[in-house]
Amino acid sequence: MKNVHRLSVSARHVIAVVLTIVMLYPIVWLISSSLKESSQVFVQANSLIPQGWHFENYAIGWKGFGGVTFTTFYRNTLFVVILATVGSVISSTIVAYGFARVRFRGKKLWFICMLLTLMLPGEITMVPQYIMFNWFGWINTYWPLIFPTFFGTPFFIFLIMQFIRTIPYELDEAATIDGCNRFMVFYRIIIPLVMPAMMTSAIFSFYWRWDDFMGPLIYLSSPSKYTVSLALKMFADPEAVSNWGAMFAMMVVSLIPVMLVFFFFQKYIVEGISTSGLKG
Repeated sequence: MKNVHRLSVSARHVIAVVLTIVMLYPIVWLISSSLKESSQVFVQANSLIPQGWHFENYAIGWKGFGGVTFTTFYRNTLFVVILATVGSVISSTIVAYGFARVRFRGKKLWFICMLLTLMLPGEITMVPQYIMFNWFGWINTYWPLIFPTFFGTPFFIFLIMQFIRTIPYELDEAATIDGCNRFMVFYRIIIPLVMPAMMTSAIFSFYWRWDDFMGPLIYLSSPSKYTVSLALKMFADPEAVSNWGAMFAMMVVSLIPVMLVFFFFQKYIVEGISTSGLKG
């Protein structure tokens, strides 16, 4: 039995190692390609070791294009991501608290409507939103990328609401007896306890906003306002020779914030998701 158990453990380790290699291969290939000469990126696509190490790809890529460097693109992206994340998490927490703790007329109907929005593809709302923001005069501004997040994100609302439902209602009653009104209960009792779910929502929001390409593509037209995802597309020129080395170099650099956020806050992802589903 011991030999069978050892073989089972060894098999699981082998499978885990193989899956890790498969999942990390694209990142390793990206880093390798960022150090190759642009004309040799796809010629040597099957080789992970560059024939020549071209670190200048990072300097060339950082210069950007049209006199706009990647410093500007990063600043633009961080501005949009931070404001959108803060707006999404705060508004989603408030709405989630309302669905979980507040009694009001039509609560179930509004909750169903909120869930239905999860099933709507973005392509359905894309044209009406563009028309609306065009009426507001917000085209070529960051408002269309930030403003909607201050009205809640359905996935985050559901996630945080499930987390709030795991909190005993007796805590609310005890705080009310001590003289707390509803806002004080929300601020002093609920928010500290749902912080893992809020952090999970913030991490996911950061990922989604950082990788967002379609939104900036639709609403931004000035290169000085481009985000990182949109700026990377500009390296691929269908009418000229594309600088693939610089493009892949900037892709590697664009992964750094995402990887840092994951490594520093991964415990919140696990804790937030695992605890949210304990009580329906």
